[in-house]
Amino acid sequence: MRNSIVILSGTKWSEESPKDNSFSRNRYSLVLLLTLILTSCGVSKSIHHLPDIKRYSLEVPKINKINDSTFSYNQNYLTKNKQQLWELYIKGNPLQLGYNNGALTQDLMRQQEEIFFSKVEGFVPSKFKQKLLRGFLKWYNRKMYLNVREDYQAELYGLSQYSSEKYDFIAPKYLRSLYLHGAHDIGHALQDLAMVGCTSLAVWNENTEDGDLLIGRNFDFYVGDDFAKNKLVEFVEPEQGIPYMSISWPGMIGVVSGMNKEGITVTINAGKSKIPLTAKTPISLVTREILQYAKNIDEAIAIAKKRKVFVSESILVGSANDKNAVIIEVSPKNFGVYKVQNSSRVFCTNHFQSEAYKNDKRNQKHIVESHSEYRYEKLQELLQENKKLNPEKMAAILRNKSGLKGEKIGYGNEKAINQLLAHHAVIFSPQKKLVWVSSNPYQLGEFVCYDLNEIFSGKRLKRGEFAASQFNIAKDPFADSEEFVKYEQYKMMNTEMTHAIDNNDHIALTDDFISYYQSLNPDFWVVYYQTGKYYYQLKDYQKAKAEFEKALTKEITTLPDKENVEKYLRKTVKRLK
Repeated sequence: MRNSIVILSGTKWSEESPKDNSFSRNRYSLVLLLTLILTSCGVSKSIHHLPDIKRYSLEVPKINKINDSTFSYNQNYLTKNKQQLWELYIKGNPLQLGYNNGALTQDLMRQQEEIFFSKVEGFVPSKFKQKLLRGFLKWYNRKMYLNVREDYQAELYGLSQYSSEKYDFIAPKYLRSLYLHGAHDIGHALQDLAMVGCTSLAVWNENTEDGDLLIGRNFDFYVGDDFAKNKLVEFVEPEQGIPYMSISWPGMIGVVSGMNKEGITVTINAGKSKIPLTAKTPISLVTREILQYAKNIDEAIAIAKKRKVFVSESILVGSANDKNAVIIEVSPKNFGVYKVQNSSRVFCTNHFQSEAYKNDKRNQKHIVESHSEYRYEKLQELLQENKKLNPEKMAAILRNKSGLKGEKIGYGNEKAINQLLAHHAVIFSPQKKLVWVSSNPYQLGEFVCYDLNEIFSGKRLKRGEFAASQFNIAKDPFADSEEFVKYEQYKMMNTEMTHAIDNNDHIALTDDFISYYQSLNPDFWVVYYQTGKYYYQLKDYQKAKAEFEKALTKEITTLPDKENVEKYLRKTVKRLK
């Protein structure tokens, strides 16, 4: 899900906008269109809608600051552990949950907003274009409130009261919180993203050391290193439904990875999607509902089936009560469930596998063009090498950086299981009610273990901490290696290279810079493709040709990427004639 969130900030929209001179000529018609959009009945209702909160009792939290990283209110807590994961425990009715969450995480939530919305200004610097984008979002989200449960709206309302006033120009606090819960979906819908890379798998019976169900997932959602710093492990005890835990970020009540006290787990993977005309139920709120109300796979399927979504998504659901796992595949106009036959393992990358999508041309094209099938095959290969998994072996699979047959494909290649950009990785043992959450950087840091049986029994209060640290999984040695330092340097230099390509008349790079840049990640096709584009813009076609040819000798991420390199090479060769 690498690019999902930045689309809401306007990345693709900005790139495809006309040049400024033609944009100015069409300004009047665009303003007229915006006016029509904002005055339409549906938009007017949605932007003025507020949830009914009168039915809920509320005590405005008075936060007790114990130290710089520990806060409490009654039996609600926020603390930061030694692995730098924030841990939140909240309980109450929907409105109270929102208030408790917002009051405890206010500073963190405002930091996340700052990081997120600063990208709006970065990608769409024009104030006029920002205004158009805000108008479009209001129009696009006009039906979202009709498709979100009223109790979740009340919770969002409570949470939003602690949002920053700084971004009220984008949308009022409550609407902003609602919109942000559809950020992945909106980005997915607007750009029809194929470039997503989440990987998940479930194994049981003969495939695990003890025969129990074991699930692992990488959530490859990247909005920059700053956004990933404040990971939030959230434990929620709602007034109605089942207590659950999830891993995400401050300001989020939806679930992208989580498990409930009954041993139901959910993880989401984006699929190939048509572009709908309006937002409906954000997928993270569908999975939240599954965790809060489902005790088995059948109940999870029933919940997913009754919600109207607006993107295509795979939901891997594990169940302690069923000792099984299935993939629920949802899209705006189709629904399928993939259950493995005569097997005790199921893999989920980013393509659909159920009978309902067997003849879906969009899905078939996605399998051919994307890196989803490649990662699926890599999982098969890794399971052949690791016959009986335990949590440590599962962590090793989630951290694997190589290509098929151990090929070096470059660090950061989205064909790898570990693309070195994950917001988090998580391992679930549903029958034991244990969960392991990765700490920074990416999924390389120590995996912290939590025992839901203890946390939701009150024993955590007696122990004074959330983690069952004796079961933690050690940090990956790669995080302390020279290779990792080089990768981090590569990322910074790649940003400089991109800037030089975009501003080729103003920035000249030395041969030493380019040579060092390529040496930092020599197996990755991108370093040669970027260098080729740089030389092409400088009209040094001989050097550009050599770089594009080098890029084509590497494992290129997707078929469209490869075709793009080949297109540049053809253009370069023509220039040399």
